[in-house]
Order: sequence, then structure tokens, then C-alpha cells
Amino acid sequence: MSDILDKILATKREEIALGKQILTEVQWLTKAARLEPARGFIKAMRAAVAAGKPAVIAEVKRASPSKGILREPFDPEAIAKSYAEHGATCLSVLTDIQYFKGAPQYLDMARQASGLPAIRKDFIIDTYQVVQARGLGADAILLIVSALDLPQLLELESCAHELGMDVLVEVHDDAEMDIALQMKTPLVGVNNRNLRTFEVSLDTTLALRHKVGEQHLLVTESGITTVDDVQRMRSHGVHAFLVGEAFMRASSPGEALAELFA
Repeated sequence: MSDILDKILATKREEIALGKQILTEVQWLTKAARLEPARGFIKAMRAAVAAGKPAVIAEVKRASPSKGILREPFDPEAIAKSYAEHGATCLSVLTDIQYFKGAPQYLDMARQASGLPAIRKDFIIDTYQVVQARGLGADAILLIVSALDLPQLLELESCAHELGMDVLVEVHDDAEMDIALQMKTPLVGVNNRNLRTFEVSLDTTLALRHKVGEQHLLVTESGITTVDDVQRMRSHGVHAFLVGEAFMRASSPGEALAELFA
């Protein structure tokens, strides 16, 4: 399979250049300044784990490059509300347009409908996108180590923190974990899906979990589809999850969430 990540990042650079012509970073900052403070994304996750519950980041995702359209018709408000009613801790909202058929406005729609903290799930490579995320109402952003070097990660993290947002840093292998642990954020996600091939293995999380100390909160991402998957992770001390595709094909995403994490 061709290198999907490189294609996505090339598209993202074009989108950023166009976006800056439509609405500048200063204009997005002005929008952000008018909003209520960000909801505590990490705080909500830690509270769930402290209470002995799984901390679930439920994903609002219309499509993926590997699976195509996951849900049609797609109603981000109804999905988010269903998640909130059935025990989700936070939301992850895909805003990438070309490859995941998302939209920036989905973030605010889902966040307002649910009342939950929401992370902007996108391929963030520029401070413009960080400021834009807060202007859209995001409470946190995703930073992907395979798409960025350490100086870029630190710059984008600093920008997010200055705007009051939390950061979820995502890794896939040992070398990326070493980079992520040099950042300030305590929230580290292990993507069980290889973003360059889109192959999935839950062993990825289990192989990396020992590197994360008690000061961090480890999130396992992708490939969690059964109750056995959840129990396997929790038996190894992994209590935070990011799940999307398993819910998107269900008639009621929230009920599917409640069944998976019963």
C-alpha cells in the first residue's frame, strides 16, 4: 500500500495555505478569545480512571481511508448525544475533509450536543491549525509523532497549552514513544493502527505500555472491537480507550459503547 500518511500531510499543507487566505490566525485567535474556557479533557479522563471506570474517548467519524464510508446518513449531534447518554468520557471528532469526510463544524456541533470535552482529531502540523482548533471550540488537540519532529511537537504543544487546551500525543512504536515522553503532556496514545499501512494489532499497546510511568495516562487507540479486547487491555493496566469504527456501524453508537464497556 502506498504511504497514506505522506499523501494526507501533503494535502494538509495545501489546506493550511488556502485556509490562511480565508481566515487568518489572528482572526481565529479573536474567535477563540470570545469562547468559554476549554473543558478539562485530561481532567475528565483521569476522573473516570480514578473512579475505577474505563475512560472512553468516543469517536465521531464518518469515514476512513481504509474502510471508506462508515456511517450514512451522518448526524454528528445525534451521535455525540448518544455517546454522552451512554457513558462516554470525552469525544474525538474527525475534522479532516478529504480522507475522513469530516468537517470543522462537526466539532462544535458534537461538543454542544454532548456537553463533553472534545478533541480535534486531525493531522495538525502548523500553529494555524492549533489556533483554529480553539476557535472551533476544541478542548484538546491530537499531535501525531510520525508526522512531526520533536521541535515541532514542542512548539505545537506549547501553543495548545497557551490557549488552554490539552494535548494527546500519539505514537506507534518504541522510538516514537521516546520522543513523546519528552513532551509535557501526560496523555499518551498508542495507535494500534500503523498510519503508513493501516494494519492493526493490539499487541502494539501491550509492547509499549511499560515505558509509560504513573504520571502519564496511556490511551489505547484503534482495533478495540470486542469485550474481550477491553478486558485484555484492562488486565494489563490500560484503562483509557479511543474507539470509533466499532460504534459508527451500529444503529445506536451510544448503546454499542455501553455494551462494549459493560
